[in-house]
Amino acid sequence: MSTFSDSSAGGVGRRRFLTGVAATGGAAALGLLGTSTARATHQSGLPPIGAEIPCSMLAINVPLKIRTALMSVDFKGGIKHRVDVNPDDPENSVRLRTVGFRMTAEMPDIGDGARQDGGTITLEQDDVDVDPQSLLRLTQRFPLRYEHVSVLTFTMTIDQPDTYARIYEPLVLTTKDPAQLVGKLTQFPPRGDLYKLQNPVELVLPEDPDTTIVTIQRFPVKVGGL
Repeated sequence: MSTFSDSSAGGVGRRRFLTGVAATGGAAALGLLGTSTARATHQSGLPPIGAEIPCSMLAINVPLKIRTALMSVDFKGGIKHRVDVNPDDPENSVRLRTVGFRMTAEMPDIGDGARQDGGTITLEQDDVDVDPQSLLRLTQRFPLRYEHVSVLTFTMTIDQPDTYARIYEPLVLTTKDPAQLVGKLTQFPPRGDLYKLQNPVELVLPEDPDTTIVTIQRFPVKVGGL
């Protein structure tokens, strides 16, 4: 499983980004963009090429199906985008390269006496985004309206050690197909706007991609300054 890093900044950069989002909240994270980025976004309607845009993420009551068990968890964390040219429509849209993504959730106590209370679930970017598919598109210029399609592949790590086991290993899964989160926005970066998952996301063992272990059925996530 990859760490929170990209080819230019490395793992330390991503860890610093996540620490900043968690400690200061979405508003402070958005402040990292600076006034020059804000001016360029206002003038063109789109963020400038090369800008790096961090956002906080919060998803409450996310329904998960783990094999046959159903549970609901709350994820929190952050994402960072780097703005790239969209050669297909450079006047009205940009590509957004994911250079950092990580969210965590606490698992509820299953209460069967065989395991410790709860556990943790971690979603994390699984590789460098070399071919960005995420898209920010202007759908209206006055007043400004956008559609943001965030395309994510990630690992899910379920860490729930046995009470009586001396040795255990977390369960590490990967997305069978990319997740697509869509937000309809009146500003970018978003400011606590709700994004919705377009279809359930199946997670599998890398060595057994035909067997679904976990399904994320819905992922209502608020993105931006929360």
